[in-house]
Amino acid sequence: MCRPAAAALFVTRRDNDVPALVNTSPAPTSQNARAANAPRSAASHLHIALVCNTAWAIYTYRRGLLRALTQAGAQVTVIAPRDRTFEPLAEMGCRCVDLPVASKGTNPLHDLRTLLALHRHYRALKPDVVFHYTIKPNIYGSVAAWLARTPSVAVTTGLGYVFIQKSRAAQVAKRLYRFAFRFPREVWFLNRDDEAAFKDQDLLAHPERARLLHGEGVDLDDFPFTPLPARETFAFVLIGRLLWDKGVGEYVEAARTLRARYPHARFRLLGPVGVDNPSAISRDEVAAWEREGVIEYLGETADVRPYIADADCVVLPSYREGVPRTLMEASAMGRPIVATDVPGCREVVAEGVNGLLCESRDAASLAASLARMLDLGNEARAAMAGRGRKKIEKEFDERVVVQRYRELIREITGSTF
Repeated sequence: MCRPAAAALFVTRRDNDVPALVNTSPAPTSQNARAANAPRSAASHLHIALVCNTAWAIYTYRRGLLRALTQAGAQVTVIAPRDRTFEPLAEMGCRCVDLPVASKGTNPLHDLRTLLALHRHYRALKPDVVFHYTIKPNIYGSVAAWLARTPSVAVTTGLGYVFIQKSRAAQVAKRLYRFAFRFPREVWFLNRDDEAAFKDQDLLAHPERARLLHGEGVDLDDFPFTPLPARETFAFVLIGRLLWDKGVGEYVEAARTLRARYPHARFRLLGPVGVDNPSAISRDEVAAWEREGVIEYLGETADVRPYIADADCVVLPSYREGVPRTLMEASAMGRPIVATDVPGCREVVAEGVNGLLCESRDAASLAASLARMLDLGNEARAAMAGRGRKKIEKEFDERVVVQRYRELIREITGSTF
Protein backbone atom coordinates (compact mmCIF):
# COMPACT_ATOMS: atom_id res chain seq x y z
CA MET A 1 0.00 0.00 0.00
CA CYS A 2 1.27 3.45 -0.83
CA ARG A 3 2.20 5.53 2.14
CA PRO A 4 0.05 8.68 2.27
CA ALA A 5 1.85 11.99 2.15
CA ALA A 6 2.25 13.57 5.54
CA ALA A 7 -0.50 16.07 6.21
CA ALA A 8 0.76 19.59 6.76
CA LEU A 9 0.01 21.08 10.16
CA PHE A 10 -0.95 24.70 9.63
CA VAL A 11 -1.12 26.74 12.80
CA THR A 12 -2.06 30.35 12.42
CA ARG A 13 -0.27 31.36 15.64
CA ARG A 14 2.25 29.74 17.92
CA ASP A 15 0.95 28.52 21.26
CA ASN A 16 2.38 31.45 23.17
CA ASP A 17 0.88 33.91 20.66
CA VAL A 18 -2.72 32.75 21.01
CA PRO A 19 -4.71 35.09 23.27
CA ALA A 20 -7.05 33.96 26.03
CA LEU A 21 -5.41 30.55 26.41
CA VAL A 22 -3.32 31.42 29.46
CA ASN A 23 -4.55 32.93 32.70
CA THR A 24 -3.05 36.44 32.91
CA SER A 25 -4.69 37.40 36.21
CA PRO A 26 -2.58 38.91 39.03
CA ALA A 27 -0.59 36.55 41.22
CA PRO A 28 -3.06 34.47 43.26
CA THR A 29 -3.39 34.52 46.99
CA SER A 30 -2.56 31.30 48.83
CA GLN A 31 -6.23 30.29 48.80
CA ASN A 32 -6.54 31.07 45.09
CA ALA A 33 -3.26 29.32 44.42
CA ARG A 34 -4.62 26.09 45.88
CA ALA A 35 -7.69 26.45 43.66
CA ALA A 36 -5.53 27.16 40.63
CA ASN A 37 -3.47 24.03 41.28
CA ALA A 38 -6.51 21.79 41.72
CA PRO A 39 -6.51 19.34 38.81
CA ARG A 40 -9.11 19.75 36.06
CA SER A 41 -10.98 22.43 38.01
CA ALA A 42 -10.58 25.48 35.76
CA ALA A 43 -11.22 26.24 32.11
CA SER A 44 -7.56 27.26 31.64
CA HIS A 45 -6.72 23.54 31.84
CA LEU A 46 -9.28 22.72 29.16
CA HIS A 47 -8.46 21.96 25.51
CA ILE A 48 -11.39 21.46 23.12
CA ALA A 49 -11.09 20.59 19.42
CA LEU A 50 -13.81 21.14 16.81
CA VAL A 51 -13.49 19.30 13.49
CA CYS A 52 -15.52 20.01 10.35
CA ASN A 53 -15.27 19.79 6.57
CA THR A 54 -15.22 23.62 6.43
CA ALA A 55 -13.78 26.13 8.90
CA TRP A 56 -16.45 28.52 7.63
CA ALA A 57 -19.17 26.38 9.22
CA ILE A 58 -17.40 26.39 12.60
CA TYR A 59 -17.01 30.17 12.48
CA THR A 60 -20.53 30.86 11.18
CA TYR A 61 -22.62 28.39 13.20
CA ARG A 62 -20.70 27.92 16.46
CA ARG A 63 -19.34 31.36 17.27
CA GLY A 64 -21.27 31.50 20.55
CA LEU A 65 -19.63 28.29 21.73
CA LEU A 66 -16.19 29.51 20.64
CA ARG A 67 -16.69 32.79 22.53
CA ALA A 68 -17.81 31.00 25.68
CA LEU A 69 -14.77 28.71 25.60
CA THR A 70 -12.09 31.27 24.73
CA GLN A 71 -13.41 33.96 27.09
CA ALA A 72 -13.26 31.41 29.91
CA GLY A 73 -9.60 30.75 29.11
CA ALA A 74 -9.98 27.37 27.43
CA GLN A 75 -7.74 26.39 24.55
CA VAL A 76 -9.72 25.84 21.35
CA THR A 77 -8.40 24.14 18.22
CA VAL A 78 -10.35 24.22 14.96
CA ILE A 79 -9.34 21.43 12.57
CA ALA A 80 -10.72 21.92 9.06
CA PRO A 81 -9.64 22.69 5.49
CA ARG A 82 -8.07 26.13 5.38
CA ASP A 83 -10.33 28.93 4.16
CA ARG A 84 -10.82 32.66 4.65
CA THR A 85 -12.24 32.18 8.17
CA PHE A 86 -8.92 30.97 9.60
CA GLU A 87 -7.98 34.61 10.25
CA PRO A 88 -11.14 35.65 12.17
CA LEU A 89 -11.02 32.37 14.08
CA ALA A 90 -7.46 33.13 15.13
CA GLU A 91 -8.52 36.63 16.16
CA MET A 92 -11.11 35.02 18.46
CA GLY A 93 -8.31 33.08 20.15
CA CYS A 94 -8.58 29.76 18.31
CA ARG A 95 -5.72 27.69 16.97
CA CYS A 96 -6.43 26.64 13.37
CA VAL A 97 -5.09 23.43 11.84
CA ASP A 98 -5.42 22.62 8.14
CA LEU A 99 -7.03 19.26 7.37
CA PRO A 100 -7.18 17.35 4.06
CA VAL A 101 -10.83 16.43 3.39
CA ALA A 102 -12.20 15.43 -0.02
CA SER A 103 -15.87 16.28 0.55
CA LYS A 104 -16.91 15.28 -2.98
CA GLY A 105 -14.83 12.17 -3.41
CA THR A 106 -15.21 8.56 -2.40
CA ASN A 107 -11.58 7.57 -2.99
CA PRO A 108 -10.62 5.38 0.00
CA LEU A 109 -6.99 6.54 -0.14
CA HIS A 110 -8.09 10.17 0.26
CA ASP A 111 -10.32 9.21 3.17
CA LEU A 112 -7.49 7.20 4.74
CA ARG A 113 -5.35 10.31 4.49
CA THR A 114 -8.00 12.24 6.43
CA LEU A 115 -8.19 9.54 9.11
CA LEU A 116 -4.41 9.36 9.53
CA ALA A 117 -4.08 13.14 9.64
CA LEU A 118 -6.72 13.38 12.38
CA HIS A 119 -5.10 10.59 14.37
CA ARG A 120 -1.76 12.38 14.12
CA HIS A 121 -3.28 15.69 15.22
CA TYR A 122 -5.08 14.15 18.20
CA ARG A 123 -1.92 12.45 19.44
CA ALA A 124 0.11 15.66 19.03
CA LEU A 125 -2.43 18.18 20.34
CA LYS A 126 -3.95 15.97 23.07
CA PRO A 127 -7.37 17.68 23.29
CA ASP A 128 -9.58 16.77 26.24
CA VAL A 129 -12.66 16.39 24.01
CA VAL A 130 -13.20 16.49 20.24
CA PHE A 131 -16.48 17.51 18.64
CA HIS A 132 -16.99 16.25 15.07
CA TYR A 133 -19.38 17.84 12.54
CA THR A 134 -20.42 16.70 9.02
CA ILE A 135 -20.17 13.23 7.55
CA LYS A 136 -16.43 12.58 7.00
CA PRO A 137 -15.22 14.13 10.27
CA ASN A 138 -18.01 12.23 12.04
CA ILE A 139 -16.93 8.91 10.53
CA TYR A 140 -13.14 9.16 10.26
CA GLY A 141 -12.73 11.53 13.19
CA SER A 142 -14.63 9.20 15.51
CA VAL A 143 -12.34 6.31 14.55
CA ALA A 144 -9.20 8.45 14.79
CA ALA A 145 -10.19 9.75 18.23
CA TRP A 146 -10.79 6.20 19.49
CA LEU A 147 -7.36 5.12 18.19
CA ALA A 148 -5.79 8.14 19.92
CA ARG A 149 -7.75 7.44 23.13
CA THR A 150 -9.39 10.87 22.90
CA PRO A 151 -13.03 11.31 24.02
CA SER A 152 -15.21 12.46 21.15
CA VAL A 153 -18.75 13.55 20.36
CA ALA A 154 -20.39 13.23 16.92
CA VAL A 155 -22.83 15.99 15.95
CA THR A 156 -24.95 15.02 12.93
CA THR A 157 -25.67 18.43 11.41
CA GLY A 158 -27.80 16.92 8.64
CA LEU A 159 -27.88 13.59 6.87
CA GLY A 160 -27.39 15.01 3.38
CA TYR A 161 -26.97 12.71 0.41
CA VAL A 162 -26.75 9.59 2.62
CA PHE A 163 -30.51 9.69 3.23
CA ILE A 164 -31.55 11.64 0.11
CA GLN A 165 -29.99 9.49 -2.61
CA LYS A 166 -30.23 5.73 -3.20
CA SER A 167 -26.69 5.35 -4.52
CA ARG A 168 -23.97 2.84 -3.75
CA ALA A 169 -21.96 5.61 -2.08
CA ALA A 170 -24.88 6.27 0.26
CA GLN A 171 -25.04 2.59 1.22
CA VAL A 172 -21.29 2.56 1.92
CA ALA A 173 -21.66 5.69 4.03
CA LYS A 174 -24.35 4.03 6.14
CA ARG A 175 -22.10 1.05 6.79
CA LEU A 176 -19.30 3.40 7.79
CA TYR A 177 -21.65 5.26 10.13
CA ARG A 178 -22.67 1.96 11.73
CA PHE A 179 -19.00 1.13 12.39
CA ALA A 180 -17.75 4.58 13.45
CA PHE A 181 -20.62 5.53 15.74
CA ARG A 182 -19.76 2.82 18.22
CA PHE A 183 -16.87 5.03 19.42
CA PRO A 184 -18.19 8.52 20.41
CA ARG A 185 -19.24 9.19 23.99
CA GLU A 186 -22.46 10.68 22.61
CA VAL A 187 -24.07 11.19 19.21
CA TRP A 188 -26.07 14.40 18.92
CA PHE A 189 -28.94 14.84 16.47
CA LEU A 190 -30.48 18.18 15.57
CA ASN A 191 -33.97 16.84 14.91
CA ARG A 192 -36.10 13.84 15.85
CA ASP A 193 -36.40 12.55 12.27
CA ASP A 194 -32.64 12.10 11.92
CA GLU A 195 -32.39 10.37 15.28
CA ALA A 196 -35.26 8.04 14.33
CA ALA A 197 -33.69 7.29 10.93
CA PHE A 198 -30.42 6.17 12.55
CA LYS A 199 -32.24 4.01 15.09
CA ASP A 200 -34.68 2.52 12.57
CA GLN A 201 -31.83 1.54 10.22
CA ASP A 202 -29.74 0.14 13.06
CA LEU A 203 -26.87 2.57 12.52
CA LEU A 204 -26.20 3.08 16.24
CA ALA A 205 -24.26 0.39 18.07
CA HIS A 206 -25.14 2.18 21.31
CA PRO A 207 -28.56 3.81 20.83
CA GLU A 208 -28.55 4.90 24.48
CA ARG A 209 -25.80 7.38 23.59
CA ALA A 210 -28.05 9.29 21.18
CA ARG A 211 -29.10 12.77 22.31
CA LEU A 212 -31.46 15.32 20.75
CA LEU A 213 -29.95 18.81 20.57
CA HIS A 214 -32.92 20.40 18.71
CA GLY A 215 -30.81 22.68 16.54
CA GLU A 216 -27.63 24.58 17.27
CA GLY A 217 -29.41 27.78 18.17
CA VAL A 218 -29.07 31.40 17.15
CA ASP A 219 -27.62 34.42 18.93
CA LEU A 220 -30.70 36.55 19.58
CA ASP A 221 -28.61 39.69 20.09
CA ASP A 222 -26.73 39.23 16.81
CA PHE A 223 -30.00 38.71 14.93
CA PRO A 224 -32.40 41.35 16.29
CA PHE A 225 -36.01 41.73 15.21
CA THR A 226 -36.20 44.11 12.22
CA PRO A 227 -39.45 45.52 10.78
CA LEU A 228 -40.43 44.34 7.31
CA PRO A 229 -39.50 46.71 4.46
CA ALA A 230 -42.15 49.22 3.38
CA ARG A 231 -42.04 49.32 -0.43
CA GLU A 232 -43.85 48.35 -3.61
CA THR A 233 -41.59 45.45 -4.57
CA PHE A 234 -41.46 42.10 -2.76
CA ALA A 235 -38.15 40.24 -2.37
CA PHE A 236 -37.73 36.52 -1.78
CA VAL A 237 -34.24 35.26 -0.95
CA LEU A 238 -32.79 31.76 -0.73
CA ILE A 239 -29.68 31.76 1.46
CA GLY A 240 -27.16 28.93 1.59
CA ARG A 241 -24.70 26.93 -0.44
CA LEU A 242 -26.10 26.68 -3.94
CA LEU A 243 -26.87 22.97 -4.17
CA TRP A 244 -29.52 21.09 -6.09
CA ASP A 245 -30.34 19.33 -2.78
CA LYS A 246 -31.27 22.72 -1.30
CA GLY A 247 -34.11 22.96 -3.83
CA VAL A 248 -32.48 25.71 -5.88
CA GLY A 249 -33.79 24.18 -9.13
CA GLU A 250 -37.36 24.15 -7.80
CA TYR A 251 -36.94 27.75 -6.62
CA VAL A 252 -35.86 28.86 -10.09
CA GLU A 253 -38.73 26.99 -11.72
CA ALA A 254 -41.22 28.55 -9.27
CA ALA A 255 -39.82 31.98 -10.09
CA ARG A 256 -40.39 31.33 -13.79
CA THR A 257 -43.99 30.37 -13.03
CA LEU A 258 -44.73 33.47 -10.93
CA ARG A 259 -42.93 36.22 -12.86
CA ALA A 260 -45.81 37.19 -15.15
CA ARG A 261 -48.48 37.02 -12.43
CA TYR A 262 -46.43 38.96 -9.86
CA PRO A 263 -44.18 41.42 -11.76
CA HIS A 264 -43.28 43.19 -8.51
CA ALA A 265 -41.72 40.02 -7.04
CA ARG A 266 -37.94 39.56 -6.96
CA PHE A 267 -36.26 36.17 -6.57
CA ARG A 268 -32.76 36.31 -5.12
CA LEU A 269 -30.00 33.80 -4.37
CA LEU A 270 -27.30 34.38 -1.78
CA GLY A 271 -24.50 31.89 -1.20
CA PRO A 272 -21.37 30.28 -2.66
CA VAL A 273 -21.48 28.47 -6.01
CA GLY A 274 -19.33 25.57 -7.18
CA VAL A 275 -18.68 24.34 -3.63
CA ASP A 276 -17.02 21.03 -2.83
CA ASN A 277 -20.20 18.95 -2.80
CA PRO A 278 -21.65 16.32 -5.15
CA SER A 279 -24.83 18.43 -5.46
CA ALA A 280 -23.08 21.72 -6.26
CA ILE A 281 -24.45 24.19 -8.82
CA SER A 282 -21.91 25.90 -11.08
CA ARG A 283 -21.45 29.63 -11.61
CA ASP A 284 -22.29 29.15 -15.30
CA GLU A 285 -25.68 27.71 -14.41
CA VAL A 286 -26.42 30.66 -12.14
CA ALA A 287 -25.25 33.09 -14.86
CA ALA A 288 -27.73 31.52 -17.29
CA TRP A 289 -30.59 32.20 -14.84
CA GLU A 290 -29.38 35.78 -14.47
CA ARG A 291 -29.35 36.28 -18.25
CA GLU A 292 -32.87 34.88 -18.39
CA GLY A 293 -33.89 37.54 -15.88
CA VAL A 294 -35.50 35.09 -13.50
CA ILE A 295 -32.93 35.27 -10.67
CA GLU A 296 -30.84 37.97 -8.99
CA TYR A 297 -27.60 36.46 -7.70
CA LEU A 298 -26.21 38.38 -4.72
CA GLY A 299 -22.90 36.51 -4.44
CA GLU A 300 -21.73 35.30 -1.04
CA THR A 301 -21.16 37.07 2.23
CA ALA A 302 -19.80 36.58 5.72
CA ASP A 303 -22.73 38.57 7.17
CA VAL A 304 -26.24 37.59 6.07
CA ARG A 305 -28.04 40.09 8.29
CA PRO A 306 -28.30 42.98 5.78
CA TYR A 307 -29.69 40.58 3.18
CA ILE A 308 -32.27 39.14 5.57
CA ALA A 309 -33.28 42.67 6.57
CA ASP A 310 -33.73 43.59 2.90
CA ALA A 311 -35.96 40.56 2.24
CA ASP A 312 -39.72 40.21 2.66
CA CYS A 313 -39.57 36.41 2.88
CA VAL A 314 -36.78 33.82 3.22
CA VAL A 315 -37.12 30.59 1.24
CA LEU A 316 -35.49 27.19 1.74
CA PRO A 317 -37.00 24.37 -0.38
CA SER A 318 -34.39 21.86 0.82
CA TYR A 319 -34.72 18.08 0.46
CA ARG A 320 -33.52 17.44 4.03
CA GLU A 321 -31.79 19.44 6.79
CA GLY A 322 -30.49 19.12 10.32
CA VAL A 323 -32.10 22.29 11.67
CA PRO A 324 -31.27 25.02 9.14
CA ARG A 325 -29.48 28.00 10.62
CA THR A 326 -30.76 30.22 7.79
CA LEU A 327 -34.37 29.72 8.83
CA MET A 328 -33.63 30.32 12.52
CA GLU A 329 -31.79 33.55 11.71
CA ALA A 330 -34.52 34.72 9.35
CA SER A 331 -37.29 34.05 11.86
CA ALA A 332 -35.27 35.70 14.65
CA MET A 333 -35.10 38.86 12.51
CA GLY A 334 -38.84 38.72 11.86
CA ARG A 335 -39.00 37.34 8.34
CA PRO A 336 -41.80 35.00 7.24
CA ILE A 337 -40.49 31.74 5.81
CA VAL A 338 -41.41 29.36 3.03
CA ALA A 339 -39.76 25.94 3.37
CA THR A 340 -40.32 22.30 2.53
CA ASP A 341 -42.15 19.94 4.86
CA VAL A 342 -39.05 17.82 5.51
CA PRO A 343 -36.90 16.89 8.53
CA GLY A 344 -35.17 19.97 9.88
CA CYS A 345 -37.25 22.61 8.12
CA ARG A 346 -40.46 21.65 9.91
CA GLU A 347 -38.62 22.01 13.22
CA VAL A 348 -38.43 25.78 12.57
CA VAL A 349 -41.51 26.46 10.44
CA ALA A 350 -44.98 26.03 11.91
CA GLU A 351 -47.50 26.10 9.06
CA GLY A 352 -49.44 29.37 9.10
CA VAL A 353 -47.73 30.54 12.29
CA ASN A 354 -44.33 31.89 11.22
CA GLY A 355 -44.32 30.65 7.64
CA LEU A 356 -45.64 28.24 5.04
CA LEU A 357 -44.65 24.69 4.15
CA CYS A 358 -44.64 23.06 0.70
CA GLU A 359 -43.88 19.65 -0.74
CA SER A 360 -40.27 18.62 -1.33
CA ARG A 361 -38.92 18.38 -4.91
CA ASP A 362 -42.13 19.96 -6.18
CA ALA A 363 -41.77 23.29 -8.00
CA ALA A 364 -45.55 23.67 -8.40
CA SER A 365 -46.13 23.24 -4.66
CA LEU A 366 -43.37 25.74 -3.92
CA ALA A 367 -44.84 28.24 -6.41
CA ALA A 368 -48.25 27.90 -4.75
CA SER A 369 -46.77 28.64 -1.31
CA LEU A 370 -44.82 31.64 -2.64
CA ALA A 371 -48.03 32.93 -4.25
CA ARG A 372 -49.87 32.51 -0.93
CA MET A 373 -47.16 34.59 0.76
CA LEU A 374 -47.45 37.28 -1.91
CA ASP A 375 -51.25 37.36 -1.54
CA LEU A 376 -51.14 37.83 2.25
CA GLY A 377 -51.76 41.34 3.45
CA ASN A 378 -49.07 43.40 5.15
CA GLU A 379 -50.70 42.95 8.55
CA ALA A 380 -50.82 39.16 8.20
CA ARG A 381 -47.14 39.01 7.23
CA ALA A 382 -46.21 41.32 10.11
CA ALA A 383 -48.09 39.07 12.53
CA MET A 384 -46.22 36.07 11.12
CA ALA A 385 -42.95 37.95 11.65
CA GLY A 386 -43.72 38.63 15.31
CA ARG A 387 -44.73 35.04 16.00
CA GLY A 388 -41.53 33.83 14.33
CA ARG A 389 -39.35 35.89 16.64
CA LYS A 390 -41.18 34.54 19.70
CA LYS A 391 -40.77 30.95 18.48
CA ILE A 392 -37.00 31.38 18.11
CA GLU A 393 -36.71 33.00 21.54
CA LYS A 394 -38.60 30.10 23.10
CA GLU A 395 -37.07 27.14 21.24
CA PHE A 396 -33.74 28.06 19.65
CA ASP A 397 -31.82 30.37 21.98
CA GLU A 398 -28.11 29.68 21.46
CA ARG A 399 -27.42 30.01 25.18
CA VAL A 400 -29.37 26.79 25.82
CA VAL A 401 -27.16 24.96 23.30
CA VAL A 402 -23.94 26.28 24.84
CA GLN A 403 -25.17 25.03 28.22
CA ARG A 404 -25.53 21.52 26.75
CA TYR A 405 -21.88 21.67 25.69
CA ARG A 406 -20.90 22.86 29.17
CA GLU A 407 -22.69 19.97 30.85
CA LEU A 408 -21.17 17.30 28.62
CA ILE A 409 -17.64 18.73 28.84
CA ARG A 410 -17.92 18.82 32.62
CA GLU A 411 -19.18 15.24 32.63
CA ILE A 412 -16.27 14.00 30.49
CA THR A 413 -13.40 16.11 31.87
CA GLY A 414 -14.48 17.43 35.24
CA SER A 415 -13.68 20.96 33.99
CA THR A 416 -16.17 23.79 33.75
CA PHE A 417 -16.23 26.90 31.59
